[in-house]
Amino acid sequence: MTRRFIIRLAILLSGTIVLLGTSCRRDTTEVSRSLGFEDFMPVYNRHIEGWLKNQQETTNKEVARIEAELTQADDKAKTALQNQLQMLQHDQEKWNFRLSIGDFLKIGKPSEIPATLVWENGMDQPEIGDPAAKKGGVFRKYIPTFPPTIRPFGDNSNNSFRGDLYDYIDIPLVTLHPESMKIIPGLAKEWAVAEDGRTIYFKIDPAARYSDGKPVTARDFLVGAYLRISDYIVNPYSKQYYRENVAQIAMYDDHTVSVSLPEAKIYAPVIAGAMQPSPSHFYSEYGSDYNERYQWSFPPTTGAYEVLPKDIIKGASITQTRIKNWWAKDRKYYRYRFNPDKIVHTVVRDDSKAFELFRAGELDTFFLTRPERWYEKSEIEPVYKGYIERVTFYNRFPKVPLGLYLNVSKPLLDQRDIRIGIHHAMNWQKVIDVMYRGDYQRLNAFNEGYTLFSDPSIKARPFSIDLARESFRAAGFTTEDRDGILMKVDGTRLSLAVTYPSMPIYERIFAILREDAKKCGFELRLDGLEATVSYKKEMQKQHEIGFGSWLIQPPVPDFHQFLHSMNAYDEKGRPKPQTNNTFVWARADTDALSDQVRTGRTAEELKDAAWKLQNIIHDEAIFVPGFSVDFVRLGSWRWVRWPDCETTRFSPPVVYDPHEVFVFWVDQEIQAETQAARRTGKAFPESTKTVDAYRITAKPKPESDASAPADHLETP
Repeated sequence: MTRRFIIRLAILLSGTIVLLGTSCRRDTTEVSRSLGFEDFMPVYNRHIEGWLKNQQETTNKEVARIEAELTQADDKAKTALQNQLQMLQHDQEKWNFRLSIGDFLKIGKPSEIPATLVWENGMDQPEIGDPAAKKGGVFRKYIPTFPPTIRPFGDNSNNSFRGDLYDYIDIPLVTLHPESMKIIPGLAKEWAVAEDGRTIYFKIDPAARYSDGKPVTARDFLVGAYLRISDYIVNPYSKQYYRENVAQIAMYDDHTVSVSLPEAKIYAPVIAGAMQPSPSHFYSEYGSDYNERYQWSFPPTTGAYEVLPKDIIKGASITQTRIKNWWAKDRKYYRYRFNPDKIVHTVVRDDSKAFELFRAGELDTFFLTRPERWYEKSEIEPVYKGYIERVTFYNRFPKVPLGLYLNVSKPLLDQRDIRIGIHHAMNWQKVIDVMYRGDYQRLNAFNEGYTLFSDPSIKARPFSIDLARESFRAAGFTTEDRDGILMKVDGTRLSLAVTYPSMPIYERIFAILREDAKKCGFELRLDGLEATVSYKKEMQKQHEIGFGSWLIQPPVPDFHQFLHSMNAYDEKGRPKPQTNNTFVWARADTDALSDQVRTGRTAEELKDAAWKLQNIIHDEAIFVPGFSVDFVRLGSWRWVRWPDCETTRFSPPVVYDPHEVFVFWVDQEIQAETQAARRTGKAFPESTKTVDAYRITAKPKPESDASAPADHLETP
């Protein structure tokens, strides 16, 4: 992330409180409030123009400096300088383009829309869900903590519950089909990409409505950006994201909007189409007290579920209610989804208690992916009697990069031989065999499982005492201390700490890893901390080795936030806090390749850069792959039905959590039948099945068979 920048907008005065004093009392009068968007727009446009010109000037100076250095550089230095020059020249072109298109927030005219655009509608993809799905009923699930707010943006809004409230519910302009990964419509009925590949035009479906019945307009997308970047919201990330990753948001009439990106990219319509509208009428009292005023107010949504004020029971539960007259209820890709009338999220802080509630029929589904849940805990009467059905579903979500993140800014870890030795000293296969009954697999690489964009030839280094000690000897650790830990001749011990969330299962994992590491002469000190403390320590770059994972959404891998030098060190050369580059890795070639992945316009260009980056991560040994799992195991009370039709087998495959696509439904007749059977002791056939229709290792399906992504899926 770049330096924090806070925009000062002196003219945004809406929401001011005027105090009128008298000799005997003080009266408070609130001045009428307004959204403030029209005042904001010209000020912000001038700010962005100034920022772009400053970036352009700085880049031009850097180009001149590098060009001068190249004339004097030797062959070894030239390669790095040429890589830097190439990046800077790319930036020059980007700043020139952005300045050429004018205002960041623009109100244009229909005549400005190019007549040569080729419009697409994405209606040729297979249906999502099952025509047999029934509307109605109540679906009950649990959340481990009550959210600090239900606002979609602002303080504390990026909490683990926002996916259920917004990310999986709100309809974007366009999105990717969760099986074919082709673009399908959302709020936009049609879209078109300009010839330069940077500007995407969207025609909003005239039928699109918010949950309060008001139409979705093009202006709402400009307002949505304003709300997220104004100074009323202290959110450096949003400000940075819009400033650096969006070139322009423009409206041309009530139903036509365009989003311009700084560079042409593969999947540009999906990136641009992720912009969210915000209804002006709801935010008419937007002001400096936004966080407090809207803390528990659910905004009108374009999605299928809303949260009513009466359904927020603080500290206990939040209920979502299906919108009966939802505008997309009969639309392709949406009509067989979002089926229950209500979804009740009950706070259950203890995982074991949550399982008991599921066992008692108080929760409708429960993840059984952990071996002890699948093999022992679910060996219960409701399963034997067929009340609870179990399924193993093989998905196609890319492998979550779970493993050890080595902070190369720390002593010892700045040596490649040490890092390679650590790879060989970690017995992950033993963890898989002991802790996970051999059901999980060894992860081979960072960003594995992106099909075209992942190099299948990369294999994780195996546990080997001999190879580990060989690498440690190469780093100068040639003698043993009294406890068997390797030392240098100056007495430096081969000892490093691993920071991780202190949970019983992780404590057991690292006990295994520590004992086998000791056989290799390596002391792995355990630094288990409360989860938020562990996360904070890693974000402050105070860790030596960090254990964790990141949920990177398909269809393309992400390297920039983890490898780019702008996320490694600040201007004073200190490890930069609050970024995801927990490797603290900085190198010119990986900067260039990370930028190439971000800006790649073709699949081949992106593949070339992604494969090179994967190999650099492997060769430099900065990430120690842990384990992965290519399936989800789920228990469902038999009244919860999942698709089994030509287009959808249980769930679309490119999902992290099958719940997030909302293809399940509650069959109230089966629910009544099951509850009656429980009272009388009647049993149904036991149901445990495997759905591997989408398994990557499965045999290809005939052409006629149309069925031929860190936190809703349980932690390992």
